[in-house]
Amino acid sequence: MLVPIGAGTSIDLTDTGRGPAVVLLHGWPVTAVHWRHVVPVLLRAGYRTVEVQARGLGSGSTGRGDHAKATLAREVLAALDAIGVRRFAVVGHDVGATIALLMAAEQPGRVAALAVEEGVPPGIRVEAAEAETYPSWHRPLFTAPQGVAERLLAGRLDATVDAYLGGSAGPAGLDFGAHVEYMSAYGSDEGLAATLALYRAEDVDALAVRRATRHRLPMPGLAIAGTHGRAGQVAEALSHAVGRLHQVTASSAGHYPAEEAPDAVNGALIPFLRAA
Repeated sequence: MLVPIGAGTSIDLTDTGRGPAVVLLHGWPVTAVHWRHVVPVLLRAGYRTVEVQARGLGSGSTGRGDHAKATLAREVLAALDAIGVRRFAVVGHDVGATIALLMAAEQPGRVAALAVEEGVPPGIRVEAAEAETYPSWHRPLFTAPQGVAERLLAGRLDATVDAYLGGSAGPAGLDFGAHVEYMSAYGSDEGLAATLALYRAEDVDALAVRRATRHRLPMPGLAIAGTHGRAGQVAEALSHAVGRLHQVTASSAGHYPAEEAPDAVNGALIPFLRAA
């Protein structure tokens, strides 16, 4: 459903179940389909799930604001206010991890627990290595000077998304249906401006993250990584933000552990949430 939050902006979310709330924020270039193996387990465990599509990620949310992750974090918090969610745990994947971290820093009293899946927020320096196969070519492409990336990618974004999804997944690859869904959501020129804006905000995002992590946040953190993805970088990055750190690394997964190794992710996430 679309939740209006003012200034012409509406946030697309799916609110399911009853119990303590768990907010799920996916990254680029996936959709809420990313959580298809997590949501049923959370619901059976007695949680309320709120799958949020932050503006610029997918095509559901609307509005014309900037794509700084602090702005997106405030928009998600406003949408949660609108549906009556006061206290919650939050799980963020990729770009969604940066949004989740900034939400926790903005309103720490509301956030019971912070889980980060395959996310290394800009502004946090890490020494650990990512997997050799994890692609890094997309970042300089998307942050090329204004006009250059647009000319290079116009009419070719589908091939770019396809290459990134294939290169960032683990050895088995993503489920074919999910891969097709993500291609459909991000592969057209309609989403090009938002994709570039998400990445071009990294300098602003880095400043916001450095401010947010000057002091450790009070909630516990769970780092979820794939051996073929960001690997040890995820836990190292999250250790800069929280004082109580838990971690799980899925040996078969790349950048999408919740899809590629759901048993490992759910097996760590449910106890983590219960203990928070």
